[in-house]
Amino acid sequence: MIKFLLSIIIWPIVGLTFCLGALLYTTVVIFLPPNKLHWLARIIAWSVILTGGQWLRIKGNPPLKENGPYLYLFNHQSIFDAFMIVASARHYFTGVGAIEQFSYPVWGFLAKKYGLIPIERKKIGSAIRSLAEVENTLKNGISAMIAPEGTRTRTGNLGSFKKGAFHVAKNTGITIIPVALIGAFEAKNKNDWRVKPGILSTIFGEPITQKEYDDLSVADLCDLVRSRISELINN
Repeated sequence: MIKFLLSIIIWPIVGLTFCLGALLYTTVVIFLPPNKLHWLARIIAWSVILTGGQWLRIKGNPPLKENGPYLYLFNHQSIFDAFMIVASARHYFTGVGAIEQFSYPVWGFLAKKYGLIPIERKKIGSAIRSLAEVENTLKNGISAMIAPEGTRTRTGNLGSFKKGAFHVAKNTGITIIPVALIGAFEAKNKNDWRVKPGILSTIFGEPITQKEYDDLSVADLCDLVRSRISELINN
């Protein structure tokens, strides 16, 4: 009952915070490109997290823009995930999002303005084209984030990884940053509309450079990254 009552209070506040943030961002982005607005995106992300009843802890070493670009690969737990990574990262990055998200009111418009790349997961040809766009983005010096599971977990456990992100890594030689997101499933999981106040953690793992994975197959690289993220979660 307490969780139910808290959720009734929290969600309207989160919704208002997000809508005001989206309005501000989409106005400012008229004058400045998204890669110059990471400071504003971080403020909005932190605002959503805090009004959502959460506190965010950042662990590990978020990499500096000057040493990038990077491919951030993370476990997908909750709608809080994107806000956690934006709030934690020190620089702008793009990423992929399920194509249906781009039709959502407010969120879809903001995603387009932010520079997210839509991906149609059930159509292989379309998904390949989206990942090729990610590769071009990385080659142009802009970092990207991908959730290799492809969808939010329904159990809270780390799921199997799809291979697309690892083809991107092999094709570009990009430095991979494994990221573990903890607490987001407990805060708001896919099976429950209610939100539980608590503590979220974004944990940045050690970079995996091309030199480390150059001789690995796509499947082996997938296993390596999954094991690194699993270690971050469990330790």
